[in-house]
Parts: sequence; C-alpha cells; structure tokens
Amino acid sequence: MSRIVLGVSGGVAAYKSALLLRALTEAGHDVRVVPTPGALHFVGAATFEALSGNPVTTDVWSDVPEVAHVRIGQNADLVVVAPATADLLARAAMGRADDLLTATLLTAHCPVVFVPAMHTEMWLHPATQDNVDTLRRRGAVVLPPAVGRLTGPDSGPGRLPEPADIAALAAVVLDAGAGALAQDLVGRRVVISAGGTREPLDPVRYLGNRSSGKQGWALARVAAARGADVVLVAANVELPAPFGVRIVPVGTAEELRAAMLAEAADADVVVMSAAVADFRPAAVAATKMKKGSASEPDTVPLVRNPDVLAELVAGRAPGQVVVGFAAETGDADGDVLAHARAKLARKGCDVLVVNDVSAGQVFGRAENAVVVLGADGSVTEVPKGSKDAVAAGVWTAVAGRLDPPAEG
Repeated sequence: MSRIVLGVSGGVAAYKSALLLRALTEAGHDVRVVPTPGALHFVGAATFEALSGNPVTTDVWSDVPEVAHVRIGQNADLVVVAPATADLLARAAMGRADDLLTATLLTAHCPVVFVPAMHTEMWLHPATQDNVDTLRRRGAVVLPPAVGRLTGPDSGPGRLPEPADIAALAAVVLDAGAGALAQDLVGRRVVISAGGTREPLDPVRYLGNRSSGKQGWALARVAAARGADVVLVAANVELPAPFGVRIVPVGTAEELRAAMLAEAADADVVVMSAAVADFRPAAVAATKMKKGSASEPDTVPLVRNPDVLAELVAGRAPGQVVVGFAAETGDADGDVLAHARAKLARKGCDVLVVNDVSAGQVFGRAENAVVVLGADGSVTEVPKGSKDAVAAGVWTAVAGRLDPPAEG
C-alpha cells in the first residue's frame, strides 16, 4: 500500500478532487487529503474525510504533537496537488510554508506531481510559466492542463484533466519515479495510431482484430503528460479521449493510411501502434449476405491493404523518428525476437516495440511488457507493468533519439 498525499487548492475544479480521491483509494492506496483553506470553500472537509478515512486539516496548529507539517510530507510515497491553482504554484515555487499543504511540499522527499487548473490567461501569464519552469527544474512534475470548457462560457488551456487520467499518471510515477513523466517532449509534435481497423464485408459484418487500443491510448496520455502536442488516429476505440490529445477517428486501413500520412508530415515522432488489417475483402456487398440466399458466397476474395508503416518510413522528414509495433508469437521458424528483428530490418523504422502476444497476452489486458529494438542494434526491455508505465518506458527510449530542439 502506497501513502499518497492529495493536495487540493482553492479552485472550482476542486470538485474533481473527490473523484480522484475515490480512484486512488479504490486502487488500494492510503490517501491523506491536505486542502488549502480556500479549497474547503468548494469541497467540505467531511467529504474528504469520509472518502479517505483520514483526518483533514489545513493549518499547522492542528495535531501539534504529531508535528503534521513535517511528518505528512516525510512519510509520503507520492504527493499529488490537484487542482494546483496559479496561487499554489506561485507559493510552492517561492518555498512558502504558510499553510499545511505548502509546508508538506517543503518536507516531501518523494515525487511531487502538480496538476494545474486555472483560467487560460492565468496559465499563459509569464509569471505562472516562470513558476512552472522553477518547479520542474527542481524535479517536480508539472502536468500540462487540459484544453476545454472552463468556468463560465470560456474555453481553452487550463482545465483540470479527468480524474482517471490523473490517477493513471500517478500510478506511473509510483512505479517508475518522477522521471517517467520527464518534460522531454515539450515542443514536440507526436502522431500515434491506435486500435484495430475493420474491413467491411457487407453492411453488417467486417474483418477485424482483437486490438483494444489501450496501449496506444497510454502512449498518447503519457506523451501529453511529458509535454508533447499529440494527435491520436483512433481506429474503432471506445475509450474516453486522453487529456490534451486531438482524436482523429478512422475505421478502415485505407482511412487510417490517409489520416496518418496527412498528420505525419510535420511530426517529430510517428508511432504506428494500431493493428492494421493485412487484407480486406475485394468487394463489399451492398446488402447483408444471408445463408441459403442467392448472395451467399462460396469464398470471400481478399486483397492486400497498404503497408502504412512502410509508407511512413519512406516519406519521413529529416530528423523524424518512426516507431513501429510488432505483435509476435514464436513458431518453428524462430522466437518472438527473431521475427521482430526481421520485421525491423524489413520495415526500416527507427524503433520497433515488440509485444509477445502468445496465449492471449496483451490484447485488452491492463498490463503489458515489451522489448524496444532500435535500428542501431540497441535492445531495451520494459518490464511488466501498467500500459501507462510501459508507455513511459517506450517514450524514454524514443526521446533519446530525437535531435536537440532548434534554438529559439
């Protein structure tokens, strides 16, 4: 059981902190909520106490014998501040200790994650950006805010990410440390495909595969958390959109091909994690094919789908990193890595992420483990963990291959 401090500052997005608290406790963590006095104007202490099972205080004068302003931070495995308002970020960057939450931040030896939420103008103000840079330089993780509806009619960057996304990213930091969400993709444009294509046979049936899109979703979520501008080309995935990610929905291999080629033109990284059907029916029936009817086929002729990864490799821009995925099983001709190395050489991509899908592994599962093969001969094993943790390991391997950002 991990000990998590959930800091809550005084913004209207504080109502989502109750949902985040529930997600963290249901995952088996011991959560101590430390709100600012302003936060209790939005959510009462009784709510936090009922959901966490722990006492809630805001000042250093309560539980004096416990020395709470020191002990809470010292004993924590992770501190998450959600929402983190502009005021809280400023006080944290200055090293203030004028309430229990800021005192806790000064005594924490564990990873600290700030999840900003504020109006767009506040987020974009140079003072706030300087404070964010200061906190990141000191080793804290400051997630980018989501883009969407804010208080009142306004919309833009500054919205608190959804609690499920925050909880997933918190788990990544618990598993792999703050470096898993290093801000090494800031200013980078990333295009990711996810899910599985469906090739129609008639208006009812299609040829498809078992890909759930969960690993691609995790790659997008973690890339956005690491600062990237992310486009997710999604083939038949029924999952909530990750925060800070633009979704381009597609259905067939041809639709995915068109979307990926269009979006990849100015990308720094292109990731082909979608399971693209190798074949499609040569013709699509206009009406449902029924058993025993004149339209019942004896066979279903198939034609090859385009090799999207090969096209992306052939058309890549200078400095662009192309990442392929391989779902492999061993057979009489070789083991999983032997087949993967052959695919890497055949496709010509920079990196190949290898999944062993023997015995029903990976598809639809919550956990994964991969091997990242580089065209330079490098081999990086990413151990079994949540798909977000695996995504973090993949991005660490990929980020090191990017050219240094251009001077401003």
